[in-house]
Amino acid sequence: MRYEERAETHFLQTKRKAWGFGTIMFTNKQLRKLVVPLVLEQLLSVTIGMADTMMVASCGEAAVSGISLVDTISVLLIGLFSAMASGGAVTVAQYIGKGDGDKVSRASNQLFMSVTALSVVFMAVALIGNRQILSVIYGQIDADVMRSAQIYFYYNAVSFPFLGIYNSGAALFRAVGNSKVSMQVSLFSNILNVAGNALLIYGAGMGVAGAALSTLISRVLSAGVICFMLMRKGDVPVSKKIGLDRPILNKILYIGIPSGLENSIFQVGKILLSSLTASFGTAAITANAVTGSVGNFQLIPAGAIGTAIVTVVGQCVGAGEYKQARRYMFKLLWTAYLFVTIIGIGLIVFREPIFTMYNLSEETTRLTEKLLLYHCVCCMLMHPMSFALPNGLRAAGDVRFTMIVAIASMWICRLGLAYFLAKGLNMGVFGIYVAMTADWLVRGICFLVRVLTGKWEKYMGVLTKE
Repeated sequence: MRYEERAETHFLQTKRKAWGFGTIMFTNKQLRKLVVPLVLEQLLSVTIGMADTMMVASCGEAAVSGISLVDTISVLLIGLFSAMASGGAVTVAQYIGKGDGDKVSRASNQLFMSVTALSVVFMAVALIGNRQILSVIYGQIDADVMRSAQIYFYYNAVSFPFLGIYNSGAALFRAVGNSKVSMQVSLFSNILNVAGNALLIYGAGMGVAGAALSTLISRVLSAGVICFMLMRKGDVPVSKKIGLDRPILNKILYIGIPSGLENSIFQVGKILLSSLTASFGTAAITANAVTGSVGNFQLIPAGAIGTAIVTVVGQCVGAGEYKQARRYMFKLLWTAYLFVTIIGIGLIVFREPIFTMYNLSEETTRLTEKLLLYHCVCCMLMHPMSFALPNGLRAAGDVRFTMIVAIASMWICRLGLAYFLAKGLNMGVFGIYVAMTADWLVRGICFLVRVLTGKWEKYMGVLTKE
């Protein structure tokens, strides 16, 4: 029996045995095995950005600001092919729930091909338009900040294809409920990145270039390791046939395109807000960068549980267990609220020791403290409902509604209100944060109403229909 046939047979036998139709899809133990590695993985992922920012802080605030500006652009580009990976994960999860190993294999193949191709295109665009892209978005910024941004952007662009490959492999492992593998690879990547930072920033004195090169190397090796693990474990049957499979690719695009549009427009709005933030000076840029870096820790549970919701709801919908899909979605949502609150309180209590690690000026410290306190409190109240809950709608196939709500809320609340508050009412960067949380509130209410009214349920099973 060929490898593909053995893998598919093993896949179908183990999944059918674990999830008999009409039975409980996920026990509490299975949910913990899925969620805990995801939380740890995202925690490690956040430390890459924090390690770069904190370790390069010794080179000055211009270096920190340059990295922050590039990260905003990189998130936009990375988010586009990550959305494609998300579309593949939803498709694979639903076919797993249905027990269709052949479709899982075909979907996995198309996921890798589409994400890799897209990430290569973005790499080329970023390399060719390096300084021009930065100049168009941020205008006239300090020369030393621009120089740092150009260096960091170049290395980031080279890493895009490798990050795309890693995201594809990690999405497949999560779709089958095995989030431990991507966590292990992330741990390897982070250890390598921190060691590289120490060697290249402090040992070789390379500054921003050292931080960027270390991140590039860690992403290259992560891509290689995740592919090796995928081939070795055989948890997901991946077809080795190279070619376009339009029926399967269309299903991935059904989720991926709306999610990509939503994510890209959302990130464009954030870039415009970064440009607005940059107009308030280096102190505002740095305070925003540090608040984002530290505040990301509070968002880890919601992000991890949002990823878990894709797997859980996707498999339940594929198996036709729609009531369980709803129940698990709310169960995971309340879990996210619990952990976001715990972490938020911790950040508020220990904020002063945290700030000392960034070598901030007195003015920047005062502004950072104000922004972080506001950010922590609003996260406790609104963030999981605004960003974890809609993943359940996407996993069921209700992607157009989430896209429309997210885009409208972004442009009206986060962007329009930000310019009014920051410029019109002279609230500065704090006005941008008030507008951001208004966006959270509006989208959160819309998504909650959508779930409670049951209008999302008509999209269940749309991907697995022939």
